[in-house]
Amino acid sequence: MRQSRDVAKDMLNMIRRVTVIYNPVAGGGEDVRKRYELETYLSRAVRNLHDIVTWRIEDTTGPGHAEKLARDAAKSGVNIVIAAGGDGTINEVLNGMIGYESRLGIVPTGTGNDFARTIGVGLTIKEAVLNVFYGDPVTIDVGKIGSRYFINVAGCGFDAIIAERINNQRGRLKGRSAYVAAVFQSLKELQPTPIKLTVDGETREMDALLCAVANARSYGGGMKITPDAFLNDGLFDICVVNTGKWDFVRAFPKVFKGTHTSHPGVLILRGKNVKIEAAPGLPVLVDGESGGTTPVEFTIVPNAVTIIGPERQPGDNSNRYGLVETEKRDW
Repeated sequence: MRQSRDVAKDMLNMIRRVTVIYNPVAGGGEDVRKRYELETYLSRAVRNLHDIVTWRIEDTTGPGHAEKLARDAAKSGVNIVIAAGGDGTINEVLNGMIGYESRLGIVPTGTGNDFARTIGVGLTIKEAVLNVFYGDPVTIDVGKIGSRYFINVAGCGFDAIIAERINNQRGRLKGRSAYVAAVFQSLKELQPTPIKLTVDGETREMDALLCAVANARSYGGGMKITPDAFLNDGLFDICVVNTGKWDFVRAFPKVFKGTHTSHPGVLILRGKNVKIEAAPGLPVLVDGESGGTTPVEFTIVPNAVTIIGPERQPGDNSNRYGLVETEKRDW
């Protein structure tokens, strides 16, 4: 560990500018302690690096602001843009910086923090800040829907209804508890809908409770909807669920371990291009936020952004970080 961090310190001589895009209301309400903790650990990390890195925090003020701040930072040549918030904040920052050379760092302070969980950067501010300075860069795929990009999971149906309920109840429950509560509060809206699903030109017509199109593995505070997905394999994993209401309730706990995929009412597909059509239109979920209604098309964009992943030691199995094994690279 010490040798690896010494190498990282040497490499950071070339990396001087870090901008943190901080969402003060991520996770359900403004919390000044989070910002103080973020400032504290950033200051300690920079001090340990002999002040060779300069950093600043930019607070978001509403929807779309994180994207603008990230774009301004990336345009100005900032080396690392850190998304400090939930999956929705990461989505905005991604859309602002994609196409530039800045790398994406992640400090999870939101409700679900599913992308941080998948990539393994740590779920505390301390762990995540350390990861930004001592982690390993890895280039990953993203999804595209229209002119927008997403990094984690999109889809339609019951999961989008749940996400909308959670977003309207911010501050009451946190993390996994918020998602589990929303599922059971939404059961009366649980009903299959006929959809037309086209994956890489092959069309299927079926009934579905939900259809998740995943770049990563989990959403909903740790629900491993596509447990075998990889962030850098050039493919979406698509999970279609269609069961009866009470069968769904009985099988629901399995999704937290990713063992639901063996259920006869679950279909897993893989592909680069996905189109979902339904009548009437179904609500669409994109990285935990509302994304309109169907019809909708998704396209995988390989090697689209470089993120700061976890520090990997010799012999580490990167599969546990949602990555196809790649050669370890220094900065």
